[in-house]
Amino acid sequence: MRQGKYPFVIGFLIAPLALYGMFVLRPIAAAVQVSMTNWSGLSPNFDFVGLENFQKLLDDDKVWLAARHHVFLLVTLPVITIALALFFAFLLNMGGGTRGGMMTGVWGSKFYRVVFFLPQVLAVVIVGVIFGRVYAPDGSGVLNRFLELFGVDPVPFMAEYGLWSILGVLVWQAVGFYVVLFAAGMSSIPAEIYEAAVMDGASRVTIFFRVTIPLLMETVKVAWVYLGILAMDAFALVMVLSIDEGGPDGATTVLPVQIYKSGIRESDYGYASALGVALAVFTIIFAVLSLRGGKRNAVEH
Repeated sequence: MRQGKYPFVIGFLIAPLALYGMFVLRPIAAAVQVSMTNWSGLSPNFDFVGLENFQKLLDDDKVWLAARHHVFLLVTLPVITIALALFFAFLLNMGGGTRGGMMTGVWGSKFYRVVFFLPQVLAVVIVGVIFGRVYAPDGSGVLNRFLELFGVDPVPFMAEYGLWSILGVLVWQAVGFYVVLFAAGMSSIPAEIYEAAVMDGASRVTIFFRVTIPLLMETVKVAWVYLGILAMDAFALVMVLSIDEGGPDGATTVLPVQIYKSGIRESDYGYASALGVALAVFTIIFAVLSLRGGKRNAVEH
């Protein structure tokens, strides 16, 4: 085995690396190449323009508006989703009574996990259609019908609070997965740690902040990165829910929508590819900074 170690490893790696190069690295390289041309996507002819598309990107007000929306989502989506998921996961694991000196979860916690996870099995477009009826500005909208009970006039949610409304849908769809993720992480923490905390007289609030969260920090960090990547997308929800595909007046636009409009609507694949490259770089920088910025000594148990 020692003598044939390297041929053995190479034999197992060559196929997946070849597939990765074919279906991941090659398309990325092609996108970078197209971003430096003026290709329309419809003609076999194009000219090399260098960094002209990236200069155009920097001077495009719509791109900067979309980037500001991404920053808003990058801050709010992970914070709200992780906070809610940690709270609900703690309730499912330790929100019930005390049995034999051990804290137990709320009654029916297994059923609640399934309920929380249900939005994950729905396609994004279906979620958008459902919330299209929830946010409908007339009397047929679920939220407006509820507000009518209190004498509130119909509210045009997508016209006046479009980005916040989309944020609400993103949180609703994502929180269930992270509830299950954090609940599984909490279940892996040795019971002796919680027993010791209870014997020392720690309250549930103290146990949550001083014991549970520190021991789940690595899982929280990974969740933050994945939610940040989700915040860099939001394409399907914006296309289904927003007024005029990112409107009104760009109030809900995001970079993937600008890529779609530039490539499909305006037949400017060179500029659309430049936007895609910029979005990829932005996402990678966010992931690297999140992982490196969150570095700390691991808390072992």
